[in-house]
Amino acid sequence: MITLYALAFLSSFFFVGLKSIQQLNVVYRKYWWIVPTSMLMAVCEVYVVASVAKYGWSWIVLAVGSGSGLGSLTATWLHYKFLCKGKNV
Repeated sequence: MITLYALAFLSSFFFVGLKSIQQLNVVYRKYWWIVPTSMLMAVCEVYVVASVAKYGWSWIVLAVGSGSGLGSLTATWLHYKFLCKGKNV
């Protein structure tokens, strides 16, 4: 069961992180990154939805919620650090 929660956390971390990156790519017109980011998002989203459908939403909500929040924070920081470096944003 711990593996389920760990994978749900990681998948959610990357899914919401990729959502954040996708939005920042749109805002900063990094068009070449939008489609590949969307494809990766789809993989993570399908895993999270399938996991919840198969095992229910009880304690998995904590793993998904924690992964989502940390994923968004991390992705936003990384985007500004590496893709907007040296730009006045």
